[in-house]
Amino acid sequence: MWLRVLRRRADGFHEVETRLAPLALSDRLSLQVDPGLAGGEIVLSCDDATVPGDESNLVVRAIRALEGATGRLPGLRFHLEKRVPHGAGLGGGSSDAAAALRLVEAALGLALEPGALAAAAAEVGSDVPFFLLGQVADASGRGERVVAVPSGAAARLLLVKLPFGVATPWAYRQWGAALEVEGLPYGAQASPWGELRNDLERPVFEKYQVLGHVKAALLGAAGVSAALMSGSGSTVMAFLEDGADAAAARAAVQAEVGAEVWMRETHLAPGLRAIERVAAQASLRLDGFGG
Repeated sequence: MWLRVLRRRADGFHEVETRLAPLALSDRLSLQVDPGLAGGEIVLSCDDATVPGDESNLVVRAIRALEGATGRLPGLRFHLEKRVPHGAGLGGGSSDAAAALRLVEAALGLALEPGALAAAAAEVGSDVPFFLLGQVADASGRGERVVAVPSGAAARLLLVKLPFGVATPWAYRQWGAALEVEGLPYGAQASPWGELRNDLERPVFEKYQVLGHVKAALLGAAGVSAALMSGSGSTVMAFLEDGADAAAARAAVQAEVGAEVWMRETHLAPGLRAIERVAAQASLRLDGFGG
């Protein structure tokens, strides 16, 4: 919900302080242990043809990282149903990686050393350990050190994503030299969930000024108490007041950028999703989390 970038580290990552919260919006991942596959073989299918199913996918990378602690695993077949847009700054891929780790642990009854799952998660991505935790948390380091915090007030959100993504490594590389664009809103906002501020808005809004204009439009809409870019973008999220209709916020966005925009109402949803075992298919299913 907020992100402060402190400095660039010697290892090339950036030191951050951030508060993260899971959303009700989620992908759905299923796993089948398939004896027809060779040991160590991973097959990943997805209902979104733009999502790669090869070794670059975070689901596959997470299981490869887990193999470092377990040795070769049996053949695994995953299917991913995408509901969280990728390139959105919502952690969809990272939540899928965390879900994959939890599914494999449950399906195979792995007796892992304490911290082994978290270590595999951190190897894949800085925010993957948060998705293993599955509740509101403060993160530090490069984002991999997470501590649960009280979830606080309930929050309703309107998520707005334009039809392009923002590469997270690029946003961090630009952070040090980026300047604020005159007229766009960057200031910290008080809220029941902490002081809302995202230091990556500076480099992202400098290149993609339309995102800053979307944020300004949301802040000016009736029923919106705060607005902020999520992660490195390109999603901008509006916090809705209690009982407020999101119609004014939707109309403000469409007046600014037209109809070619993805918008979804959701809410914070702390607490891990239960793993659902489907005996007839000998498989496991789990919802991931939006971040």
